[in-house]
Amino acid sequence: MRSSGATRRWVARWRYEMARKSSRRGIWRLKNGGFFVRARVTDPRTGKEHQLTRVVPRKEASLRDALRVQDQLRSEVHERLAGRIQSRPLWSEFAASLFEAKVVEGKLKSPKSHERWSNTLARLIPAFGRIRVDELRFADLEGWREQVARWMRDGMPSMRKRDKDKLVNLSPVTANGWISILKVICTAMAKRFELPRDPGSALEYFPVGRTYTREQPNAVEPQQMAVFLAKLKELYPQHYAMTLLGFAIGARPSTLRPLRRRGPEPDVLWEESGIVLRRSNPLQQQIVDATKNKHDQELPLPPAAMRVLRAHVEALPPGPMRDSDLLFPSIHGGMRTRSVLDKPFRRVLKALGWKLRLTPKGMRRTFYDLARRAQIDSVVRRAIAGHLTARMKWTYSTAQVEEMRSAVGKVISIATARQARARRARKRL
Repeated sequence: MRSSGATRRWVARWRYEMARKSSRRGIWRLKNGGFFVRARVTDPRTGKEHQLTRVVPRKEASLRDALRVQDQLRSEVHERLAGRIQSRPLWSEFAASLFEAKVVEGKLKSPKSHERWSNTLARLIPAFGRIRVDELRFADLEGWREQVARWMRDGMPSMRKRDKDKLVNLSPVTANGWISILKVICTAMAKRFELPRDPGSALEYFPVGRTYTREQPNAVEPQQMAVFLAKLKELYPQHYAMTLLGFAIGARPSTLRPLRRRGPEPDVLWEESGIVLRRSNPLQQQIVDATKNKHDQELPLPPAAMRVLRAHVEALPPGPMRDSDLLFPSIHGGMRTRSVLDKPFRRVLKALGWKLRLTPKGMRRTFYDLARRAQIDSVVRRAIAGHLTARMKWTYSTAQVEEMRSAVGKVISIATARQARARRARKRL
């Protein structure tokens, strides 16, 4: 029968599996080979004890190697106490300073990027904040990743005070966003302090399922478009103009929300029959004076689209909405929320009895389907949607104004075909 001492030969200490008893004072043999070394020195001026730890990971390492490392650590502690070597910062301190530097340098410009980094650091700092940058190892990151995997399976504790002790769903996309920022921080850390290795380089992302499938493409068929818009106009007439415009030009919702119908720099060109897309609303009421791809778009609109926009403005009720310069103001006169179309889209789909899942981002995907159905040239299609790629340069091929106006008109014609047929049938009666 095995003794209790044999079963307790290896213990967990300082995040490592190591021998229960030390081989020498401050030196423990690791279960997977190598040694864990600790050196402690007392500052003669303050009486405070300082210590450094290091791992000798080589399986073939001898006790003599570990003793040599311990002597080096003692020497390093003395150097630090003398002020000749500055102590390496905690991971939390470096991560916060890197975030601030990126904001100051303009590498993180949008409020959405600031929010993303802030939320991610709130998840990462509790896990790694107390570890010094030169002591962080891949095993620490891998252990955290395993915890994230359990959150994805069982639910993640909410960080909101009102949802304390409540579990929320965690998607692989969100988890991979955390890993992406973690990798950026670790790479910058390894370069800044000339560390022998980047602990985050081997950290793997989680597999992500297909976002869009044949059954759920987050788009509607051209023949369904008119039915969807008609039902939306019936149930939510206040959102009809914004939705029609989104489907017609494939604009992102964040670009539609800050459109101005009047003011010093109006985005709706009433006399010229067009609009200018040059701002975005990534977060709350904050406005970025540029679109996502930093390219201003001036799009001519056909008469049908202008009639819808004029009718929308005329229908705005007196008060904050009528007084606002925005084309699609909220009831308080400010910008509509990011989720303003979420509930209307779900209820319209439910009223129609469709099993399709459609989000406001699906307006952009549907635009391409409608544009292909209308046989719009790819150059004109990209000019309207604002998709710039390395293979498609505006300097080599430029879509003409009348081409774009005609293209948008074709898309609207397909999208509202059902309504036109219904009007003609009523007239015959």
